[in-house]
Amino acid sequence: MSHLPANGIWQQCPKCRRNVHRLEWGNLQICPHCGHYLRLSATRRIQQLSEKFQPLPELTAAPPFAFPGYQKKLAQAQQQTGASEAFTAGTATLSDQAFVLGVMDSHFMMGTLNTIVGARLRQAITAAQQQQLPLVLVIASGGARMQEGILSLLQMNTVLAAYDALNAAGNFTLNILTDPTMGGVTASFAFAADAVIAEAGATIGFAGRRVIEETSREPLPPDFQKAASLFEHGQLDAVVARPDLAATLTQLLRLHQRK
Repeated sequence: MSHLPANGIWQQCPKCRRNVHRLEWGNLQICPHCGHYLRLSATRRIQQLSEKFQPLPELTAAPPFAFPGYQKKLAQAQQQTGASEAFTAGTATLSDQAFVLGVMDSHFMMGTLNTIVGARLRQAITAAQQQQLPLVLVIASGGARMQEGILSLLQMNTVLAAYDALNAAGNFTLNILTDPTMGGVTASFAFAADAVIAEAGATIGFAGRRVIEETSREPLPPDFQKAASLFEHGQLDAVVARPDLAATLTQLLRLHQRK
């Protein structure tokens, strides 16, 4: 019998490099030594932001293209996360406030936007409009999924159009941007809500830092594309620490109740 601890018991913090026992991370996955946030799965995020959660009917479909290795990548992501795709939505309640909650999961192929994720986003938007409920999206995405080509890019427009219709109907909409929020998701619906807040420390942008520096041949400031910098430049309504997100969501839902 090995004297070494079992796999998964300890994890090194990416920021302070201290070894942290899995129980020390807690439900919110925060380093007890330096306060660094690990990325939350959709399941953990739903647990954080709701007391009751009823998933919407799960939309599925075969990949539209036979991109080499894509089917294998999908199967691996499904096995590792226990989810069928990178977006989960349902009706939720928090402090007696009902709303539609949709969560993108960066653990599933970096939360990339594809045809199924787009369809599920539109489903969540439609459910909020039909039930006259607020829509809350927790966004974490690397952008469009390259394996589905132009069909992934088309989701940007179709989701944004559905989002615009929901806003026009008068439903309160809130987007919570988490790490990372990048690419076509940022360029389309990430900033389309009535209120847009970000989790502290989140990276939010379009192209990646390395790509921009190589293209511009100019060094970028250390806080480039960080939530605090975007707030300082008027692109966000607030930056909220992870332990305060549920309370902030409750307050916003109460302030925007339909009379």
